[in-house]
Formats: sequence, structure tokens, C-alpha cells
Amino acid sequence: MQISKEITNIIPEIKNWRHSLHAHPELGYEEKWTSDFVADKLKSFGLEVHRGLGGTGVVGVLKGLDAGLGGGGNKAIGLRADMDALPMTEENDFSYKSKFDGRMHACGHDGHTAMLLGAAKLLSSQNNFDGTVYFIFQPAEEGGGGGLAMIEDGLFRQFPMDSVWGMHNWPGMEEGTVAVHKGSVMAAADRFEVTVNGNGGHAAMPQATNDPVLAVTGIIQALQQIVARKQNPLDAVVVSVTQINAGSGFNIIPQKANFIGTIRTVNPETRIDVHRQFKDICEATALAYGCVADASVIKGYPVTVNDIESSSRAIEIASNLFGENAVKTNLAPSMGAEDFAYMLEKIPGAYIWLGAGEGKSGCMLHNTKYDFNDDILPLGISYWEELVKSELPLR
Repeated sequence: MQISKEITNIIPEIKNWRHSLHAHPELGYEEKWTSDFVADKLKSFGLEVHRGLGGTGVVGVLKGLDAGLGGGGNKAIGLRADMDALPMTEENDFSYKSKFDGRMHACGHDGHTAMLLGAAKLLSSQNNFDGTVYFIFQPAEEGGGGGLAMIEDGLFRQFPMDSVWGMHNWPGMEEGTVAVHKGSVMAAADRFEVTVNGNGGHAAMPQATNDPVLAVTGIIQALQQIVARKQNPLDAVVVSVTQINAGSGFNIIPQKANFIGTIRTVNPETRIDVHRQFKDICEATALAYGCVADASVIKGYPVTVNDIESSSRAIEIASNLFGENAVKTNLAPSMGAEDFAYMLEKIPGAYIWLGAGEGKSGCMLHNTKYDFNDDILPLGISYWEELVKSELPLR
């Protein structure tokens, strides 16, 4: 695609911002330096700035042309970027590597923030749209539910909007391509905790016990039927046991055993069904071993579901920018999770993947050598610009 001269001219500055953000990673709800950085930039563009939603969230407000100049529309849209980093120690050695051990931008949120700031700078200088754009900079996407926190603090009450839009860089997908899903994009991420109570005793006299360890092994085997036999093979489900704990000695059958893990689903109705099946299997199988299971499923992020009409709009916009062959509409949803899902539960919109190429040294997201691909900065900014002009056209 051809990048506009306006965007090309600001990319060196945007790149410097991205590197500054990368060097100053902050974990969820601790994004003080980052939110200060974002707010200062937005103010310098002349935007109205609001702070404090979700703790460290920032919202910039940009209004289009007034009625006297042909605008004055009441429509409003939201563009969202996440700001937080991950609790990882970076292993890169470039000049802008993380200044802090145990914290790094390993998911590209530095790039997401820089691209949205770039779009705010560009659009504020053009002012050639009709309506209002809310630039939403969200904290704590990485497990902290910052999107939900902003909603609970009044994001959509204080800033009513007709649609909300998100974007994530996607290593492993060709640079210059975009993926748009009509429907589910990312999975729901739930976790489970199961305690199996039995009757412990001497390991040399197992006949006098009801062994919870044996029961746990039976439950874990039985849980495989959820994916293999109880769900449509075309409806993706993951049930993974990731930790088992039991016992205190080699010659003691313990009184109880427990295990934890995760459930991933990409269909909201399937999610409900799988939770029920999980509890039923745990409880019934434990009883078969003379034990009692206490099974809990703790809901995490819901399924990220694109609105069909908004997805169609995103496909049209991306096709105009990148070319029809560069827009992927048939990729399977990711079994990873994203708390932009909470926003899409409230307001129609779409979440796209922006191809980031193979990544340096083949590194993918959440890798200690990951770095955001600066070459896609102009692509993301171009998408945001075209989206605003398409959704809020001058009349």
C-alpha cells in the first residue's frame, strides 16, 4: 500500500515514542509513567483529556468540524489501545530495551499505544471528519481486566459512542496483511480449581483408604471426553490441567488432592455448556472412587466477538487500504484471550489483527526477545485514519 506523505512525515517521531514506551514498561494498574506520557501527548495535540478511569486509563476526546463548517454530527466512535507490559525480564540488547528487570513490553502494547497516539496527532491536524472520536488508552489488559474496570468506572456513560474498535499486532502473519473475523476472534479464558477429598491412610494398606490421588487421575482422564465426545469438533474447546498437588510423604495416602487448569472456548453458549459438563464429570467420577470433588470454575475474560456489521466495515476499510488479497477473513479464532471482549459486549465494533511479519529471530508474543515491528506503525495509523473518515464522513 501507499503510505500518505502526512503519515510518512510523522513516523520518525512516532517511532521515538514507541521506543520510549518500550524502555519504560509498567505492569497492570501501575501505568503512571505511561499514562502521563499519553496524556501529555494528547494535550499537546489540543485534545480534551480525561484520566482515572480504570485507575490509570486515559481518554482523549477529539471533535470534528463544527456545524458552521459542514460538520456537527452527533455520531461518536471509540478507538482503543492497551498500555500495560508483562512481568518478564527482557533479553534484547538494543538501546531502548526495558530499563527494569522483571518488566517488558513483550506483547506490543507499546506499539499499540504509539499507533493510536499517531492517529490522534494526525487526525487533530486534519480535522476533516464529522462527529467525535474517543481515543481510549486502557490499563491492565494482561490478566487485570482493565477494560472491564474502565467500563465500571463509567467509560460508556461518560463517553457515549456508537461503536468501539481495537487492534493487535500479530507476529507470524505477513506484514501488510490484516485479519478480520465475522464473529468470534479470541477465546474466553476461564480457570478451574478442583479439590478431591478422600480418606487417607498408610500407603501399605490402600484397601483401608479412598485414595484421592487415584480419583484425580480418573477425573483428568474423564475430562478428555468434553473435547473428544461432548462438543462439536468444529467448535474449538480446550481443557488443560496444568498443576496437580497431593501428599506429604512416600508412604502416606493423602486425605485430599487438588488440581487446577484452564478452559478455553470461542462460543459463548458452548462456554456455559462446558462449565456444566466439567463440574458434572468431576463430581460423578470422584464418587465412583469413593471420594467427593469440590469443583469451581472461575470466569475470566469472555469470548471476544466482533459485531457482523462492524466486521464488514473493517473488511471494506482494510481492503481499500491494503488490497483485497491482503485481508484474511477465514482464519480460525485464537485460543488466547483479550479483555477488549468486555467492550464489545456493551458496544458493537470489531477487533482486527495487524500482520507483523515473522518477528526478529522468529520471536512471537510473550517472548523475552520480542520487539514490536516498527515497520507496521504507518499501517496501523493508516487504518485508524481511514476508519475514522469512513465511520464519521463529512456531510
